[in-house]
Amino acid sequence: MLERLDYVKIAPRRILDAGSGPAREAAALRKRYPKAQLIALDFSLALLPKKRWLRRTPQSICADFTRMPIAAGAIDLVWSNMALHWSEPRAAFGEFERVLASDGLLMFSTLGPDTLKELRDAAGPERVHGFIDMHDLGDMLVGAGFSAPVMEMEMLSLSYASGERLLQDLRLSGQTLARADRARGLAGGGFAQRLRTALKSSASFELVYGHAWKAAPKAKTVSVFKRIP
Repeated sequence: MLERLDYVKIAPRRILDAGSGPAREAAALRKRYPKAQLIALDFSLALLPKKRWLRRTPQSICADFTRMPIAAGAIDLVWSNMALHWSEPRAAFGEFERVLASDGLLMFSTLGPDTLKELRDAAGPERVHGFIDMHDLGDMLVGAGFSAPVMEMEMLSLSYASGERLLQDLRLSGQTLARADRARGLAGGGFAQRLRTALKSSASFELVYGHAWKAAPKAKTVSVFKRIP
């Protein structure tokens, strides 16, 4: 995502890192745009950066990025790295469009539908998140009022010593099942054993990148002709 900023011309006054977590890209964004105010926003208060160095630490806001306490048109660059798949994208795009100033830029990355397909085959589709196709995300951007959306995708495959190491890696990175329709009870030891047996020692991740601009409001045309009754 940082490399993609090389191809756009923008001098933001305010940057919003939506779904920032600990704001890992803050230093890189601050280096690229030293005059910009950087705002880190995340639903988890514990993940937000602590204000130990006030000059270098971004301003933190604990909020859902589908309902942000930010004024309309206040942001010039919305940056959202690997957070969109934890939300309802249509609602998030609408909120991003609201807070962006005219000609502001939205840049994001998320996961596509082939992500963790090996785990989905082994555990069943109801036990793994479903992810949205990049073409559908592009349509949502247009529906939210964005212009000139650009969508890209790449596949990554990670290899593990065992299926158990894959599951451990997902747990440690916080990638647990959060589906609203997930089973609430325990699956039992039999399911866990069958899962470990069926699970391959590789995992696919479909990375989706997108960016789009908030279109400037269209000027109203005023007729110079008088209507004759």
